[in-house]
Amino acid sequence: MKVLIAGGAGYIGSTVASACADAGITPVVLDNLVTGRREFTTGRAFYEGDIADGPLIDRVFAEHPDIDAVVHCAALIVVPDSVADPVGYYRANVAKSLEFAGHLLRNGCTRMIFSSSASIYGADADLTVDEDSPVAPQSPYARTKAVCEAMFTDIAATQPLRVLSLRYFNPIGADPKMRTGLQLRRPSHGLGKMIQAQEEGTAFQVTGTGYPTRDGSGIRDYVHVWDLAVAHVAALGAFDTVLPEAGAGPAATSTVINLGSGTGTTVRELLDAFNSVVEAPVPAVDAEARPGDVAGAYTRSDRAKRLLGWQPRYSLAEGIRHSLEWADVREDVLGRSV
Repeated sequence: MKVLIAGGAGYIGSTVASACADAGITPVVLDNLVTGRREFTTGRAFYEGDIADGPLIDRVFAEHPDIDAVVHCAALIVVPDSVADPVGYYRANVAKSLEFAGHLLRNGCTRMIFSSSASIYGADADLTVDEDSPVAPQSPYARTKAVCEAMFTDIAATQPLRVLSLRYFNPIGADPKMRTGLQLRRPSHGLGKMIQAQEEGTAFQVTGTGYPTRDGSGIRDYVHVWDLAVAHVAALGAFDTVLPEAGAGPAATSTVINLGSGTGTTVRELLDAFNSVVEAPVPAVDAEARPGDVAGAYTRSDRAKRLLGWQPRYSLAEGIRHSLEWADVREDVLGRSV
């Protein structure tokens, strides 16, 4: 089996590529390297360019006519940045995805796994969600994901493109073999900020302390990035079972699956888990919420287990350890350029 991974030089896409390769699936990587890293494409068929570039997509399929499916991970993902630059986010995440879908249809590609986000949900009072929970995105980034899902559903209803949207919760960790990890030296999410605080000997800022959670800090569902990658391999294998052949109606041509641990962890609890792993504990100080941040949510769904036979393998502590291990080797793999 051969799969095109759009955004395959990024954090999640490169890890998916490694999981595919380990499972005997040949990855073909497409990435414009705006945030992705060329180093993550070593040893793989790689095309540098944009998902909206029709001639490039045509060349990919001409040179790899045996591509069976596409995993669409190409997107901008930083919530505060999306608040500051909504035009850029809608252009990169929505407009280019629409162009990409047209290019896939022209080249006869009928299977897409779309990297969506649990940030599109409006959480229930208990801050849990399943795939039928209301869609109520609270940031431009989240809205781009919701718009793409709706757009792909409309396309799949009448066109020969079937779409499985995987709604990620909060990825942590790195490839356990340390082939890939977060490419940024200073990631903006909570665990990245904890690692930065540890390295610099400063306090970690708990951004937002008035949320309706058990300790006032935001709550997240942390899932190991390798578990996410393995879920994509399972989805590729189960695609034709989960989504029957096109033409059987919208319900059969697109669907969604949550990928999370099923456990809600607050920011303060994440810091406690982090401090249980490191030698020198990191102190905390309270701070204002960042633009676009929300209380958060975690999944109560078992759809991934039922449909894909998938459930997370790695614990929160293991995700933290792998993140720390990657932070130690990151410069050896990527240098200090970013």
